[in-house]
Amino acid sequence: PEGQLREFLAQHGVVPADVGDTIAEDEAPLDPQAQVDVLRAQIAAEPDKDELKLDLALALLQVGGVDEAATLIDALPANLATDDRAVRGRARLSFAAALKDAPPAEELDARIAADGKDLQARHLRGVQLLLAGEDEAALEQFLEMLRIDRSFQEGLPRKALIDAFNVISDEDLVGRSRRRMASLLF
Repeated sequence: PEGQLREFLAQHGVVPADVGDTIAEDEAPLDPQAQVDVLRAQIAAEPDKDELKLDLALALLQVGGVDEAATLIDALPANLATDDRAVRGRARLSFAAALKDAPPAEELDARIAADGKDLQARHLRGVQLLLAGEDEAALEQFLEMLRIDRSFQEGLPRKALIDAFNVISDEDLVGRSRRRMASLLF
């Protein structure tokens, strides 16, 4: 029955979009900070709508609001805590933890340019790129780490790739990268 189907889809994070939620073809998507501001306003209007809090947490991860995103994700009710987006958000939080005392991107790029085998710099830069939504560039950093030294820090290149695959939603990109990873490992 339709009611059960809607409930099943909702449990798996698939909910029908409201007419007001769809973006018109001539509208450009919001930049991450503007998206955060819009979501904050929506939450102020509907404070009991937990889906908006999850959306806000994911938007905060894109602008560096890691602590607030962690608080929002940890406070999600059980039905949303297992949502694919919440799981990906938690994985992004674990990546963000790696950047706690990381140097800025420019410094990491300079270190990589000076020494292409600086795997620590490559890892931190890959994490920065991943959190910024530049998934393909992040995977390139992790794949290069694997090519140079697969045993670096007890298999960090392989672990970073696998964790990134769990975070990235582009299945084609993940599939291509998995094949490249397999060719480097075997």
